[in-house]
Amino acid sequence: MDELIDLTRGLVSVPSHDGEAAAGDFVEDWLRAETDADVTRDEAGDADRGGNVIARRGATDEPDAPTLAFVGHHDVVPPDDGQVDTDSSYVVRERGGRLYGRGTADMKGADAAMLLAFRDAAVGAIELVFASFVGEEVGGIGARAAIDDGFRPDWALVAEGSTGYSKPGVLDVAVAHKGRRGSTVTARGQAAHASEPGAGENAVYRACDAVDVIRGLDWPSVTVAGEELSGSAAVTGIEGGTAWNVVPESCEVTVDERTVPGERADLGRVESIDGVEWTVDQDLPPMRCSDDAFADAVLDAVRDVQDGAGERVTKPHATDAGWLAEAGTACVVCGPAEPGEAHTADESVSISVLERCYESYRRLAASWAG
Repeated sequence: MDELIDLTRGLVSVPSHDGEAAAGDFVEDWLRAETDADVTRDEAGDADRGGNVIARRGATDEPDAPTLAFVGHHDVVPPDDGQVDTDSSYVVRERGGRLYGRGTADMKGADAAMLLAFRDAAVGAIELVFASFVGEEVGGIGARAAIDDGFRPDWALVAEGSTGYSKPGVLDVAVAHKGRRGSTVTARGQAAHASEPGAGENAVYRACDAVDVIRGLDWPSVTVAGEELSGSAAVTGIEGGTAWNVVPESCEVTVDERTVPGERADLGRVESIDGVEWTVDQDLPPMRCSDDAFADAVLDAVRDVQDGAGERVTKPHATDAGWLAEAGTACVVCGPAEPGEAHTADESVSISVLERCYESYRRLAASWAG
């Protein structure tokens, strides 16, 4: 499908790691030229981000019409040196049935498949929405802004990676994923000369006591699609002290926690230690699909284009589906990226899987509209 390859190439080639306004322009211009949709651009993020691009077609003049959204993002993480051309555009290469370049997998290839499906799908009594958000890679800036502005579709297919979870090369449907909570544990003490350690309060010792509390916590788990999603935490950094002969008066510990739908581990227990404070720096919510019929419909569309292959699976990574699910939208994650492809120096996406994504998205919209 040459049009899908060309659209992916065009979108990927536009730099969008240090401001994604130009990529948003590309998406907006394409929608206005290729569809009769109602296209809007909001003011999410700063001027360099350029705002979310949201397009609607179908029952747009019926306020009570149910809404199905195809959701992606057009920002990317910084490219590797080999992914940038001399004119600062991103390099896109085709080799062995794959497209290589920053954003091919995460997630401009998926955006291209959704754009074409949004244009081509037969729409009945539902409103079909395409949304490409800004700032997903830095905590869901665009998704949160859109939700605050009233973006709450009934159902959403978020086209982050779900390929290769059941079998290599197979497009699957993720019905749940973990969230991420990033925290800082700050221990405070009293400085003293190291030759008289008893004259002070060692903040590093207090921080170590806090780490012991973290290691002893019970982590909740939930079973989804026959898989057990378990919470976890890792201490990823510790920093304290100013000199080898000074008892440290402060120490910071960073904690990366993976959360599951439902209960959270009680990290706040570290504050039972004298001089210790716990601060949440980032909290990306987990997701679990709240509508089995919708998950079944997505899986049916996927299996239709794969001779019956494809399974319900779960993902370890947070996506914008977490924010949408938290706001009341029934979500699944279904997209072409495979585990280990995103954010790498040789990031790539399978062209055949892109084509299957396009066809399954188009079929989903038509069947769900019916």
